[in-house]
Amino acid sequence: MAESTTASMSGLTSSDSPAATSTTTAAADAPTMAILPEVSTTLAVVTNPTPTGTTSKDELCPSCAKDGRPVKRNLKTTHWVECEACRTWYHWDCVSGGQPLSTIDKWYCASCLQSNASLAITFKPPARKSSRKRTQLNYATLEGEGSSSSSNPDKWMKIIENKPIASDRFRRMKGEEINVQWMNEDETAFREPVVIEDARGLGMRMPCWPSEDGVGGATVPFDVRDVARVVGEETPVEVIDVATQSNSPGWNLARWAEYYHKPEEERDKIRNVISLEVTGTPMAEMIAPPKLVQDIDWFQRFWPLNRRGKGQFPKVQLYCLMSVAKSWTDMHVDFAGSSVFYHVLKGSKVFYFIRPTKANLNAYEKWCGSELQSSTWLGDLVDEVVKVELQQGNTMFIPTGWIHAVYTPIDSLVIGGNFLHSYNISTQLKIRDIEIKTRVPKKFRFPMFQRMCWYVGEAYTRVLRNKEEICPRILPELRSLSDFLVSEARLIETPANDSTKKEARDMVPADKVPDAPALARELRWRLRLLLDGESGDEKPTKQANGHGIANGGARNKRSTPANGVAGHKRKRLANDERAGSQDTMLSDSGGGIFRNYTPRPWESVKRIEGLVSKRSAVPLPEDWEAGVSVGSSRVGELETRTDSVVKVRRVEGEKGKVILERETIVRTKEVWCAEDGDVMQVE
Repeated sequence: MAESTTASMSGLTSSDSPAATSTTTAAADAPTMAILPEVSTTLAVVTNPTPTGTTSKDELCPSCAKDGRPVKRNLKTTHWVECEACRTWYHWDCVSGGQPLSTIDKWYCASCLQSNASLAITFKPPARKSSRKRTQLNYATLEGEGSSSSSNPDKWMKIIENKPIASDRFRRMKGEEINVQWMNEDETAFREPVVIEDARGLGMRMPCWPSEDGVGGATVPFDVRDVARVVGEETPVEVIDVATQSNSPGWNLARWAEYYHKPEEERDKIRNVISLEVTGTPMAEMIAPPKLVQDIDWFQRFWPLNRRGKGQFPKVQLYCLMSVAKSWTDMHVDFAGSSVFYHVLKGSKVFYFIRPTKANLNAYEKWCGSELQSSTWLGDLVDEVVKVELQQGNTMFIPTGWIHAVYTPIDSLVIGGNFLHSYNISTQLKIRDIEIKTRVPKKFRFPMFQRMCWYVGEAYTRVLRNKEEICPRILPELRSLSDFLVSEARLIETPANDSTKKEARDMVPADKVPDAPALARELRWRLRLLLDGESGDEKPTKQANGHGIANGGARNKRSTPANGVAGHKRKRLANDERAGSQDTMLSDSGGGIFRNYTPRPWESVKRIEGLVSKRSAVPLPEDWEAGVSVGSSRVGELETRTDSVVKVRRVEGEKGKVILERETIVRTKEVWCAEDGDVMQVE
């Protein structure tokens, strides 16, 4: 039986009667069915009006009611079917007897069936359903070694055997060389994975780590049974079936320890545990991350101590990964591009790395979550895959954004942790954008990411206010952070009242950031002032896409300065005090540039009159000569005048502490007068 719509029905046009014989013969092995044409229905209603939703006499079929009563029928969805024998058309709802039309193969009317016993209505065979297990993307693994497609480890290892894999060329370093000084002074530091073969000197403590004070189990090796005993045998644990990459429900640590310690030949399946976070458990007290991680981790540096209780913080600092031989985790990037420290307590691991170049990340974004993921080796879509092998006792640092897959040759036990830092904020934000575009569920992204960024932004704003030193490597990255926070501020300010705005507003820590839009714009302004020597005023933004950002417009594109002349710095204000105070430049009330920023008032402002000094027979300073004619004389009198303004105010800090802030503005004016009367001055 052939079923078609009005557009494709053979022999029916908008003016044809549905009872007419088709001008094109249907296929011999199928009857013809049609949907009542909408245009034809409209004409019938006009020429022979009937109640809404009823059928006129011109639209009756041989099986319609014969007593003249209106037939209730939805004219737009009425199906017509043609008898294979007599070619007469019928309403399907008049002759179906409740049978779905989609199940019919050949259909005959009741009259033809009674007159010819050889005829019989036939049905279509049921749709074939494959018994093969389909691809299931398990996002829960993002919290450990990452996301993966359904893949059999043997399958992938066979594929890799025939693929070009580059040999390991990453740096081997000593533990004592891994420190903040290395990060600050070496431009290439932590741009590639780093392997430390002997973990001594890292300032790290592991459960089986031999230490002088005996902390962490002395010299007794730690195994999976110890994990179950210390963390709690009844603790639920997410177990991954490696063959299907799906969760196996109903597991706790006691059952997992029993499975893990079975001989390999007695295991029914290959299973993997890569997402057991142990922060807050007794096991966490036996572990200390490497000193470098403690020094640069955003959580350790910026998350308030009073917000670390009752689970009010992102638990990603300590993971225990327990993998049996032949476990495989497909290509992935750790959530929000977070970096990873990875220490092999027992066994060995094999990593396959892809550098996070722009082209490679674009390929990863297209591959991730698509049908390609279950059938295509990502290495075929990128420039290079590098293999790294780790042995028992090795430690590795994985930088921001590196794509990697992990294979386990023998039973292994690993301690690791994720952390965000300030040395590659731009890539962290790029990975987060990829997660949003590929629709990674929020449950499996970096928890409280926006809140973390607000804490970091508030801290660096205070640093910039106080004119404290910031590592040159970090300063350009802070620009990306400020742009992100401004985009969040625009979401908060948008007039639309949707879930996106609510989420952006709820992620602002009100205890630290009472005015999020003002903080975001102040941070961006201070960074532009420091890096570019100009503030980069923000022009009003059109509400074009519902998020306060005009479609196609760059979020960080610099606008024309307030004086309307592109490429020129703002003129110095006439009032010296206003010109020197950054707070007044920010506020509207002081003639500033940001409508959402109101500076705290100064309680005391003291102006110190200038000190004047004069010196005779002073040679003309060399840096004053450029482009200026000073006559023949090279010696003259130098007059120096210094004025200053001191401001003091009191603010309330955490837990009611009183903090005093003092700002000193010093202005120096020098006038050099040559013996022949030429005068030059510099401020």
